[in-house]
Amino acid sequence: MTSTSVEMNKGGSCCAPSCCGGEATKPSTSASTEPTQAIRETVKERYGAAAKAALQGGKSSCCGSGEAGLDWTDPITRDLYDAEQAAGVPAEALLASFGCGNPTALAQLKPGETVLDLGSGGGIDVLLSAKRVGPTGKAYGLDMTDEMLDLAQKNKAAAGATNVEFLKGHIESIPLPRASVDVIISNCVINLSGDKDAVINEAFRVLKPGGRFAVSDIVLTRDLPEAAKASMALWTGCVAGALLENEYVSKLRAAGFTHIEVEPTRVYSTDEMTEMASSAGLSGVEPIVAQMGGAIMSAFVRATKPM
Repeated sequence: MTSTSVEMNKGGSCCAPSCCGGEATKPSTSASTEPTQAIRETVKERYGAAAKAALQGGKSSCCGSGEAGLDWTDPITRDLYDAEQAAGVPAEALLASFGCGNPTALAQLKPGETVLDLGSGGGIDVLLSAKRVGPTGKAYGLDMTDEMLDLAQKNKAAAGATNVEFLKGHIESIPLPRASVDVIISNCVINLSGDKDAVINEAFRVLKPGGRFAVSDIVLTRDLPEAAKASMALWTGCVAGALLENEYVSKLRAAGFTHIEVEPTRVYSTDEMTEMASSAGLSGVEPIVAQMGGAIMSAFVRATKPM
C-alpha cells in the first residue's frame, strides 16, 4: 500500500469487567462525556495491570499475560525495537511497551529539541527520545495511569536520564503551555482516546510554529463491522477505536496541520488478527476478528504546524 500524502495551505492480566473474557459491550451513550470516561477508565485499569506485570517480569496483552521476558506473541506490539535500542533501556520499559511502531526512529529528532510523548506508559520512547535530543533537549512523557507513571520514574532513574520529565494528565488536555514543544510523538495511543479531535487540537496547541506531529498509530483501511466498534475488548486492544485513514487526515487538517502523510508500516492479515485475539485470551470476538483481515494497519502519521 502506498503512503497517502496531503498538503494543505491553511495558515499480569488486565481483567477489567468489560475486557477480560466478558461480554463485548459498548459504553453508555446517555451523555456525551460518558463514552470517553468509560473508555478512559477501562484503558487505565488495563494499563495499570500491565505496569504491575512488567515489574514482575511478565508482559500483558489486552486481557492476558505473556511469558516472562520479551518473546511476546502479540503481532501488533512485537519486534518494534532493534537490539541496540533494547540494550539501552531498562527491561521493564520494554515489557511495558504496547506500541505499534517506533516513532523515535522515524521522527528525526534533533539535539536541543523538546519532545512530548502522548501516553508514554513505561517510558521507553521518552528515554529513547531523550538520547536523541541530548542534554540540551528535553523529553516529556504524559500518562494518566499512576502505575505506569511510577514504573516510568523507576525506568528514568535506572537509565540515569536527566533531561526527562513525566507528567500526569490526559492526552485530551495536555498540561503544557501553548507553543512549548518541537515534536509530538505517540505510540499506538491516540486510537485509544474517545475524543480524538481534542487530542489533535491539543497537540496543535502545544506545538511551536513549525513543530512536528510524528506518531505511530493503528489506522483503518476500511470500516470495521459494527460489532467490532462496540467491543470494549477490541477497543483496549488498539483496534476498535482506530480511525479510517481519510478520517485521520481530515481531523489533522481541521486542527490546522499541513504536510499530512499517512505511511503504512504493516497491514495485518486475518491470521494475525486471530493470533492477537487468541494470545490475549479474548472470548466471544473470534467471529468478529475473522472479518477484519486487511482492514487494520500500523502507520506512521506525520503532520506539521504551519510557521
